[in-house]
Amino acid sequence: CSSKKAKAAALSFLPILSWLPSYPVKQYLFSDVVSGLSTGVVQLPQGLAYAMLAALPPVYGLYSSFYPVLLYSFFGTSRHISVGTFAVISLMIGGVVVREAPDSMFYVLPANGSNTSAVLDVEARDARRVQVAVVLTTLVGIIQIVLGLLRFGFVAIYLTEPLVRGFTTAASVHVVVSQLKYLLGVKTQRFSGPFSAINSTKAVLSDITSTNVTTLILGLVCLVFLYVVKDLNERFKKKLPIPIPGEIIVVIVSTSVSYGLSLSDDYKVDVVGKIPSGLLPPAAPEFSLLPSLVTDSFAVAIVGFSMGISLAKTFALKHSYSVDGNQELIALGLCNFISSFFQTFAITCSMSRSLVQESTGGKTQIAGLLASLVVLLVVVAIGFVFQPLPQTALAAIIMVNLLGMFKQFRDIPTLWRTSKLELAIWLVAFVASVLLGLDYGLLVAIAFAILTVIYRTQSPKSAILGYVPGTGLYYDVDEYEEVAEYEGIKIFHSNSSIYFANSDLYVNTLKEKTGVNPEHLQATRKARKKQREKANGNHNSPLNLCAKYKGQRVTHEVLSHNHMREEQSNGRLGDRSSESDLEEAVFLEPLSTVHSIILDWTPASFIDSVGAKAIKQVIKEYAAVDVQVVIAGCSS
Repeated sequence: CSSKKAKAAALSFLPILSWLPSYPVKQYLFSDVVSGLSTGVVQLPQGLAYAMLAALPPVYGLYSSFYPVLLYSFFGTSRHISVGTFAVISLMIGGVVVREAPDSMFYVLPANGSNTSAVLDVEARDARRVQVAVVLTTLVGIIQIVLGLLRFGFVAIYLTEPLVRGFTTAASVHVVVSQLKYLLGVKTQRFSGPFSAINSTKAVLSDITSTNVTTLILGLVCLVFLYVVKDLNERFKKKLPIPIPGEIIVVIVSTSVSYGLSLSDDYKVDVVGKIPSGLLPPAAPEFSLLPSLVTDSFAVAIVGFSMGISLAKTFALKHSYSVDGNQELIALGLCNFISSFFQTFAITCSMSRSLVQESTGGKTQIAGLLASLVVLLVVVAIGFVFQPLPQTALAAIIMVNLLGMFKQFRDIPTLWRTSKLELAIWLVAFVASVLLGLDYGLLVAIAFAILTVIYRTQSPKSAILGYVPGTGLYYDVDEYEEVAEYEGIKIFHSNSSIYFANSDLYVNTLKEKTGVNPEHLQATRKARKKQREKANGNHNSPLNLCAKYKGQRVTHEVLSHNHMREEQSNGRLGDRSSESDLEEAVFLEPLSTVHSIILDWTPASFIDSVGAKAIKQVIKEYAAVDVQVVIAGCSS
């Protein structure tokens, strides 16, 4: 038994052991090789580009495209997603490192002591930013591992789809704004925190007169080319054996043009710069930076996992296999934690690369393994070739890859028609993230989404049910004309649980929908009692009481004691005089035509102590006016 448990635990922790021994080489290997090479070709330029988003030297994007991808092949449960650098996560990291290591911290006076103004120490700034990104990544990995071990894979459900789509659309706006300066070739400060998108836009527009025309032309050419290639890939994806690798074409051609025409020296075009060959030795992160990064690391960890698991589930559903959310958390956590010791920044899966990996025939994570080896080849052997690569080409790659996210604006009319509450979540996530930054925007969006859940439970849909004759079906009597009600019985249905936040509303709606309000009935009873007492006290005139019985109006005359004696003496009442009190009671109509109320608790998943007290009280109130309350469909 223990050996079986140990084997099951090993297979769960290392999913590769469950499928690699039975890997069908003849069926899968060729497809995985083609897919791996295609994905690696896309991963290379994206790694360089997304490092710019993270405010780090481009080579660290290559490191982050190698180690995590390699590790995920062993620990991940999805066969098709491509992990590595991703625009949204890179931008979140960039905001953190710019906040913790702003340019203003690294201006130094020239060593010769001249009176010239201070200059920016780029090497010191980049070194500090790398330290911040590495520590952040370590903490993200620890959080994801702990959440996975505690079986907290469900935390992603709190990031509902409209929230994630609104948030990622806002992130796309931030990304485009951050890349404008590279596309135009202007030198502006990088902003972080609330209103950073507005401040960055103002800074670029205020300095737009210093645009480098060569940079702009080259960037626009790359943009147009990449857009056309992307459109062709989409239109002819069924006819093309593999997608046209537009990004690597742009990288190769723009690097060649930059080197051949000396764009950096002669035209002042910003280029990638030095790319050291080989891999860095492992080093411990600077843990003294941890306290200021805890909040940011939680945001990055949850967003990264949410995007990874949603895409993994999409491919799993399409190809008829299952993924384990908790193991995915552990896998991403290990990828981030272990890789951070080799100077990488936080990763998740990329939609564009995952689509390439799946559409080119990828069957397993052997494709991801080969993609990481393509990146390794560049880092070890030919990284220096990309040193003349213009940054404007990387900006074009980033912008074109965001086209899919900007298409999410189409959600607005759809949500308007289907669910205005989900539209509100989408808009709040988008506006808050654009204005307040991705970290605060995400917190605001999650808080608002939770408030909508409370609102829905506080304002549930309620109805009085009736039966469809000849069936066992019950429907809302206000919506369906065919349904009928049982005489004297009301069936009350509310599609929510009953707890402290909505118990009062539940009781009030019950009284309103059934038309039976115990307070009103008690008041009516008291009024009738006073009328009887007044009738008994009036010795001269009879009291007429009106009642309705089965729709017919009936009037009864209640005689005073003097009238009774008078009529008794005339021989009219005889021995009935002793029953006068009973006659008065019989002559009065019932307080309500409803004698029973059924509470349909089929949708209620729980009831707390406050809700239970409210139900007990309402049962007592109805019992006082001779209305019985029973509960149906109560879950055990």
